[in-house]
Amino acid sequence: MIPALLRPWSRFAERRPETAQFIVFMGVNTAMTVLQLALMPVLKSWFNGTELVDVSVQVMPIGDTFVFDYPAGALPDGGGGLAYFLAVQLTIAVAQTINFFLQRNVTFKSNTNPWRAAAWYVLAYVVITFVAAVAQGFYKTPIYDLFIDTWGLGATGETLGDVTTMLINAGISVLVFYPIFKVIFGREAEGDRELASAV
Repeated sequence: MIPALLRPWSRFAERRPETAQFIVFMGVNTAMTVLQLALMPVLKSWFNGTELVDVSVQVMPIGDTFVFDYPAGALPDGGGGLAYFLAVQLTIAVAQTINFFLQRNVTFKSNTNPWRAAAWYVLAYVVITFVAAVAQGFYKTPIYDLFIDTWGLGATGETLGDVTTMLINAGISVLVFYPIFKVIFGREAEGDRELASAV
C-alpha cells in the first residue's frame, strides 16, 4: 500500500530532481522548526527556574548593541539572561544535529566523507549563529514589547515572541543553509569514491 502511494512522488522526483530535493529540504526544515518550537519552552521554563536568569550575557559589542544580547532579568523587562541564551542555543544545537543527519542522508543522499561534511556544517552553523544573533539584536526587543506590553498579552505574548523569533531564525537558516548544503552534501561518482579510498 505505502509503495503504491509513493509511486507518484518517485515519478515526480525523477522528472524534477532539484524541485523534489528542495521540497524534502523544506520538509526536514519544517520538522526541525516544530521540534525547536516544542523544545524551546521546555528548556526556557527549566532554566528560568534557576539563578541563570540573573546572569547577563552581553558579548561582542557592535555600536549600541551586542552580537549576543541577553541582559539579566526575566522578559520583557530584562533579556532573559544566561537562562534564555542557553535555552536558545541548546534548542538550536539539538535541532541542527538532527538536521545534519537527515539532510545529509535523506535529502541530499550524500556519499562524501561525513567528517569533512560535519566540519563544514559546524563552520556554517557558527557563522549563521552569529548572523542570526546580530539580526536578533534588532528585532527581539520590539517583538517582545509588541506582544507583551503593547498588546498586553503577558505570558501568552512571551510565548508568541518565542515562536516569532524561532520562525525568523528558521527563515534565516533556510535561506543560507540550502546553497551551503548543495556544496557540502555532494555526491561522488562510484569510480571517484573507489579511487579516493584507494589513495
